[in-house]
Amino acid sequence: MNQIIIIAQIIISIILVVLILLQQRGTGLSGILGGGDSGFYQQRRGLEKTIFYATIILAAIFLILNILALFNI
Repeated sequence: MNQIIIIAQIIISIILVVLILLQQRGTGLSGILGGGDSGFYQQRRGLEKTIFYATIILAAIFLILNILALFNI
C-alpha cells in the first residue's frame, strides 16, 4: 500500500508541476520590478479556468496522499 501511495505522489507531483507551468500570468518579472499595470484584472475562461481548477484539485489530492503516507495507511 505504501508503494502505491509513493508512486501516486510522484505522478501527481509531475502533473502538478506541468499544470503550474502552463498557467500564464503575463507579467513575468515586470510585476516584481514595478512595471506593468497593477490595476488590471482578467477573468479566467475556457482552458485556463480548467487548468486552474485542476491544479487546486491535484494539490488537495497530493496533500491527502502526503498525510496518508505520514501515517502509513
